[in-house]
Amino acid sequence: MSRLNYHHLYYFWQVARQGNLTQTAQKLHISQSALSSQIKQLEQALNVQLFTREGRKLSLTESGYHALNYADEIFKNGEELEQLLSSGTTLPSAPIRIGMLSTISRNFIEQFIQPLINQNDCKFSLQSMSQTGLLNAMSELQLDMALTNIPVRGSQVNNWQSRVLARQPVAIIGPPGLALTTQFDERYRRQRWVLPYGENPLRAAFDAFAAQYELQPEIVAESDDMAMLRLLTRDTGALAVMPEVVVKDELDDGELKSYMLLPNVYENFYVVTAERRVVHPKLGMLLRPLS
Repeated sequence: MSRLNYHHLYYFWQVARQGNLTQTAQKLHISQSALSSQIKQLEQALNVQLFTREGRKLSLTESGYHALNYADEIFKNGEELEQLLSSGTTLPSAPIRIGMLSTISRNFIEQFIQPLINQNDCKFSLQSMSQTGLLNAMSELQLDMALTNIPVRGSQVNNWQSRVLARQPVAIIGPPGLALTTQFDERYRRQRWVLPYGENPLRAAFDAFAAQYELQPEIVAESDDMAMLRLLTRDTGALAVMPEVVVKDELDDGELKSYMLLPNVYENFYVVTAERRVVHPKLGMLLRPLS
């Protein structure tokens, strides 16, 4: 039975991440021919082609991508194992890598990371991406956690765990001075609206609310980004549907006003973490419910 040569795999991993044989050889302080030979031996042992050459650039084949995914996890686990055996945990000074859905409220994110901001010795990175990007990054151990307002369901479940971090009521928000009450009535029918776009859960909730009250809203703008909805609400004079945390500063300053809560409608904020044998020691202070 053949055995995988992890020395060869390590060289492949370095080249795959760098994308350049010459630069990788210089980084590893070996000759380019020696490095190329190591990778060729790995391909022969596995009976696959891992790279194709496009000019001076190396591109991964489908088998190469599979190998890279496994190599990322293998060597990441190796780093964790080394740290675990030497000190029993990852270093507290290691950066916490946080992924966030690109359309999620930035005010919520700031509220969530406040414990990190308050600690001078804590480093963290914030990476904004799509839901698919978040889940892929979690699978590839590129993130310590991910924040999203879209639930992780069914076929999306891989090696991560998802739970509700916060649950916030959804309000109808608009410019101050409108003659509106805290209960839906005819005056709401005369208003213009800016609404979440597409498959946003808030849009589905508003559409259900509108159907219940036979409201046919005059929609002046739509956006799938909470930051843009915040600006549109402030500048168009229209009503919007969002959690109050999205426009907390504007509500505090009196630029906007929360008129009513949509009955039984909430936006859930989820935290997604991977099942890992060793976790960052400072994750615990973040993984607590928020109001």
